[in-house]
Amino acid sequence: MRFYPLLALLSLLLGLLVGALGYGEPYILPWYMFFTAIVASLYGLPWGLVAAGVSALLLLLFPGFQAMGAAILLLSAYLAHGVGETLRRAHRRAKGLARSLRYLTLALEGLAGARNRTELLKSLPEHLSELGAGGHVGVWVPEEEGFRLLTSVPPLSLDRIPATGVVGRAYREERPLYIPDVRREEGYIAAPGLPSLSELALPLKERGQVVAVLNLERPRPFLEEEVEGLVRFAQAVSLELDQLADLEARHLLAELSERMESARSKGEAARKALALLVEVLGLESGALWEARGARMVALGHHGVTEPSLLKVLEEGLPYGVGLAWQVYETGSPVYTARYAEESRVVPALKALGWRTFVAHPVPTLGALRTRRVLVLGQQAARPWRKAEEEMLLLACRTLGLALERLEEKERHERVNALFLRLLEKPPEALYHPLLAEAVALVPGAEAGSLLVLEGGAYVYKAALGYDLEALQAMRFSPEGMLLWYGLGEREARKGVPRVMSVEDRPIPEISHQTAPEEVIDAAGRALEIQANLCLPVTYQGEVLAYLNLDNLHDPRAFGEDSLEAARFFAAPLATLLHESHSRRLLEEAALTDPLTGLGNRRAFERAFQEELARAKRYGYPLALAVLDLRGFKPINDRLGHAMGDLALKRVAEALKRGRRNGDKVFRWGGDEFAVLFPHTPKGGAVAAAFRHAQAIGEICLEGHCLGVNIGVAAFPEDGDTEDALLSAADTRMYQAKAQGLSVVA
Repeated sequence: MRFYPLLALLSLLLGLLVGALGYGEPYILPWYMFFTAIVASLYGLPWGLVAAGVSALLLLLFPGFQAMGAAILLLSAYLAHGVGETLRRAHRRAKGLARSLRYLTLALEGLAGARNRTELLKSLPEHLSELGAGGHVGVWVPEEEGFRLLTSVPPLSLDRIPATGVVGRAYREERPLYIPDVRREEGYIAAPGLPSLSELALPLKERGQVVAVLNLERPRPFLEEEVEGLVRFAQAVSLELDQLADLEARHLLAELSERMESARSKGEAARKALALLVEVLGLESGALWEARGARMVALGHHGVTEPSLLKVLEEGLPYGVGLAWQVYETGSPVYTARYAEESRVVPALKALGWRTFVAHPVPTLGALRTRRVLVLGQQAARPWRKAEEEMLLLACRTLGLALERLEEKERHERVNALFLRLLEKPPEALYHPLLAEAVALVPGAEAGSLLVLEGGAYVYKAALGYDLEALQAMRFSPEGMLLWYGLGEREARKGVPRVMSVEDRPIPEISHQTAPEEVIDAAGRALEIQANLCLPVTYQGEVLAYLNLDNLHDPRAFGEDSLEAARFFAAPLATLLHESHSRRLLEEAALTDPLTGLGNRRAFERAFQEELARAKRYGYPLALAVLDLRGFKPINDRLGHAMGDLALKRVAEALKRGRRNGDKVFRWGGDEFAVLFPHTPKGGAVAAAFRHAQAIGEICLEGHCLGVNIGVAAFPEDGDTEDALLSAADTRMYQAKAQGLSVVA
């Protein structure tokens, strides 16, 4: 367009020359129409009208001029203006499109060289500095209560602004915002020394989330084409931010996988993962927690130096304390920049003023609950980006797979080491280490007990979290244990573990069906158990023991991962118990009367000593009965020793049938027997003695019937030593014989 004014001037001079010479009068009007059209098209309608007026005055000099000529001049000016305006718009549009193409080229070529998100954002003002002539180009990133200046050209002394104004509106509305005159905007804050009139705010998005605002301010307004080009530029930057986020995530996962491959334990894996994540996310510290029963224990930590926090890591998190337990229960991550306002906080962290945290579940295959929780944070507040959330999700999945592999390896090593360590131990030395290892290795367990088959009944041999001494007074029949197990004899013989939860079945009620309520509630904490995993330990189809693992806090503590760990533990446990069982059978042979199968006098003395010590410690009553048969000598003398042996067997069978759960029957020697009644006062023992006397009195062989004389003594009223109680019971047995009575107490 720079040559158009020259053309207009030449046309004017030519028109004046033609008019002055009067040469070719018919051509004078077309020449002036041409002149008027050129001026109107180049300079607009007002100047076109001026040109038409000048032409009309000049034409007055020539004869024959009519008003029609003036009208034609005006019409030509108007039409030429329309054509010229269209051409001017097309020209501006072409320039705008060229500028837009330039911005996109900058985005695709210049910005593509950025290595990370921060570098990309900091480079933007340099790319667009020429557009801020007389103003500035800056990048603002959101903070908790406003925006922080990341970088600008030229540099600004103002480094923070509130969440109001054009930048704040563009951030909240997530759309470009152009204000021709920002001084009229509410909340406008002028940058020192910058007479800004026009402002353009462009949200920059990463994963659909606004992570920064590109802000341009300058004295003169932005052209429509400039705004359009800059909006496209911002869109290109957002795409580049997405690509950088993808690249960052891929690099993180590659590095994390490499570090996990070199880890030799869960603790080492935790420390390596934490060091990487803290560095990549720009945080201060972190810890990886693992739920073990009622506590979260730290598998590893990084960047923690404060003594109070180190103490928390050493002691672990009690049940329900901290965001880690919240994630354990919900399975959902928690991101916060206001830690003190959360419902579950660690007092030491709150006291130190820590604000920014993420607690993220680390998935475990088959678990109902999140077994491990990754916690990262820093003291200062900062917003969380969606790209960071996606990256942490992928990282935790990778970490979870690595930890499962290492956990399986650790389980093999620990069980093998335990097997070798305990193989040569005596039976009683096996039980507690076996139980402790099971509680440690089976996810969700915090307490447990081991009941071992002994003398045809299952007895407590180990307990963790319970009162073993009190529990050892009880004996459970195979039928009673199957009632507790609940899946039937066939499944028990296969060693199938089962899980029971208070959400599904009333655990205390089932416990009371198999054991005395006062014992199992106090010593066995039956009312506190929220979930139970029961594992029948079998060898060649025989159930040698029942392993019970309990959680006292969470009804959903046990999942498929717990059952898998229990199954893994069952085989070596069965082997050890079988070896122990074989050795115990040899010991029991020395303590068992071979004729009746009852415990012998040596077994009685051992059991009496244990039960009396337990009764003294817990204040339980204990009763003792000594039995001497009547009518046995005639059967033995007249019918022979074989019939005498049969009579003793019949008596033993009657005593076994009549004993209650927990009662212990022994053959004292010859035709004498003894019965211990744990947790039984004298009145209960006397009633049981009469039942035994009645059962024995019904035994007859070839016309010869048996009878019995029974002496009963009880702790504490008849003595508090073995000798005193035995003497009292023995004396009363002789009194019963002398007086012809069945029972004397």
